[in-house]
Amino acid sequence: MIALGLEGSANKLGVGVILHPPKGGPAQILANIRHTFVPPPGEGFLPKDTAKHHRSWIVRLVKHALKEAGIVVADVDCICYTKGPGMGAPLQSVAISARILSLLWHKELVGVNHCVGHIEMGREITGAQNPVVLYVSGGNTQVIAYASQRYRIFGEVLDIAVGNCLDRFARTLNISNDPAPGYNIEQMAKKGRHLLDLPYTVKGMDCTFAGILTSIDALAAKLEQDPTAWTDETTSDVITREDLCFSLQETVFAMLVEITERAMAHVGSSQVLIVGGVGCNERLQEMMGIMARERGGHVYATDERFCIDNGIMIAHAGLLAYQTGYVTPLQDSTCTQRFRTDEVLVKWRG
Repeated sequence: MIALGLEGSANKLGVGVILHPPKGGPAQILANIRHTFVPPPGEGFLPKDTAKHHRSWIVRLVKHALKEAGIVVADVDCICYTKGPGMGAPLQSVAISARILSLLWHKELVGVNHCVGHIEMGREITGAQNPVVLYVSGGNTQVIAYASQRYRIFGEVLDIAVGNCLDRFARTLNISNDPAPGYNIEQMAKKGRHLLDLPYTVKGMDCTFAGILTSIDALAAKLEQDPTAWTDETTSDVITREDLCFSLQETVFAMLVEITERAMAHVGSSQVLIVGGVGCNERLQEMMGIMARERGGHVYATDERFCIDNGIMIAHAGLLAYQTGYVTPLQDSTCTQRFRTDEVLVKWRG
């Protein structure tokens, strides 16, 4: 079976084509095309501008994906699209595009939970069997484990997602959004040498990042007033923007490692799967790997092709559901900004 997947819950527009062999075996990625809306430095991406970008690029990306996959419309069994969660206007643009293709091509629709798409693609690529999942992105931060045909949320952020925290600090520093603000924060953090004291707020299995963002913004304002006046008390080295990025990353990632380790202990798992855009961060993978190895476990992660929002994960998760008989009737092919991971019946996992 072959599925076409459309993803557009935020500023990435992705189109993917995937093949599930009839006799089982690994899924075959036939195409995985993506185009990103990049706002100017110091600005975030507004829903209306992002939706306009998606509408402008969707036809080109679908044609490109079909050509790269080497297939024709008749080969496609179903059209999968991101139902939610995400930003309303971009989601709506992609949902409408999926409906149009469904009507034009006479294909079934499958609405997909964005978070479940990340998890299933991560499992497929890495081979992780039953891991504790850390899902970290610009809009979501959750610690998840599978039980009884649901992805159960063990812990989550109580305010802003970790990716949103990093992106907003990038705007504070007025650094480029190309290729991504979080990526540029990561590169600056690699040059940081001084760990500054920031709020560390873990509440049981949950965490918060709004306070740490307020604190690091205040430190950035202090640094901006006189870039050479603030020095480290021990070494007398000048505190830099790179030190701020380093401190922010180290603190928020330590919080994520803590709640993930607690979930591993609770469910008795030795595997951690990191998914979502922030999952590309090499320092997060390194810190999680240290914790997992100390527990005799292993960390699974993917590269930017699959960590960052993409159409292939929607195609894969949608096709898994389609093969169990699930379809989304045209009248129900809506989208929603709030669609929790644990609302989905994971029928394909017995």
